[in-house]
Amino acid sequence: MTSAIWTVVRKEAREIRRDPITVWVAVALPLVMLYLFGSALSLDVKEARFAVYDLDKSSASRALIDAFPHSGYFRRVRDIRDEKEISELLDRGKARLVLVIPEDFSAKLARGETANVQTLIDGSFSATAMVVAGYASAIVHNYALERVGGTTTRGQPAAGPVPVTVETRVWFNAPLKSVNYIVPGLFGVILMAFPPLLTALAVVREKESGSVQQIFVSPIKPYQFIAGKMIPYAVIAFLEMVIILAAGIGWFEIPFRGSLLLFVSATAVYVLCTVGLGLLISAVTRSQLVAMLLALVVTLMPSFLFSGFLFPVFTMPEMMQMYTYLFPARYFVEISRGIAMKGIGFELLWPQFLLLVLYTAMVFAATTLSFRKKVG
Repeated sequence: MTSAIWTVVRKEAREIRRDPITVWVAVALPLVMLYLFGSALSLDVKEARFAVYDLDKSSASRALIDAFPHSGYFRRVRDIRDEKEISELLDRGKARLVLVIPEDFSAKLARGETANVQTLIDGSFSATAMVVAGYASAIVHNYALERVGGTTTRGQPAAGPVPVTVETRVWFNAPLKSVNYIVPGLFGVILMAFPPLLTALAVVREKESGSVQQIFVSPIKPYQFIAGKMIPYAVIAFLEMVIILAAGIGWFEIPFRGSLLLFVSATAVYVLCTVGLGLLISAVTRSQLVAMLLALVVTLMPSFLFSGFLFPVFTMPEMMQMYTYLFPARYFVEISRGIAMKGIGFELLWPQFLLLVLYTAMVFAATTLSFRKKVG
């Protein structure tokens, strides 16, 4: 750290101690939230991705498999050839359900015995998992009724034993507790909510007071000034993350199955990203009020709606799914849940890490370029 950066750090630390910030909600905020909620909120499960591990490969098993996409609730994405592929599909989130049909499926049906099939469901989103499990059970049950002759003339199920039963096992969140996926998602939302609001006033306050002119005529370079502004707020945000992580594990008793070191590394990058976003907003605005409002619109609300925190991204319209890539909270929420709930490592999370690092670098570069030094 150069002496110039350290000087700015000490100056900003004194400013933080003297001027605590209170955030007020603007009149226009409800209108913006109404638009965003109306565009993104959808709790329906349509065309959920499912994969098939068919060991029987008979006409009976194919009829059961075809019943899933015909229902309109599922979209078949892959035929599994090896059992090891199941973990990969569920770990990467490429399938929400895996249908496993044993090799004696058709033989048992031919003998009039009960045949078992298994559905493996990604429980990262407990509400969605319950809906998917219910759809799968209903499809299998309807298939079983057709095998025994359908329904009676009065619409009642036909008599006789049901030849197929479904055995469901939920991965990652066996009790289907919402808190187990809400809290890891909150990590990303909280870090996107408060640090940008704090830093959004960092430069614009200098503009309003006129002290920024001293920076313009000083020998300090733009990147040194921005780095000096970022560091104090990044330290505060990182300590905030440590506190909420401890509260999540200790108070809410959420599972944390992955590497703490990997999580801390991701948090460090994400903290720099969120703090940088606040500084970017501060660099391009001239009023503290405008800076606060813009920070709310650009960071807080999108982190709720487009990160996958409450509403799974795959339930949104396709155009809105593409829109979510504009917000870094999506990458960190995926990393946070992947590490905490699934216990997966860098070998599967590296795309999110890479995108987060690139996003942070672009934010820092854009902030530095926005801070134009003036002569005289």
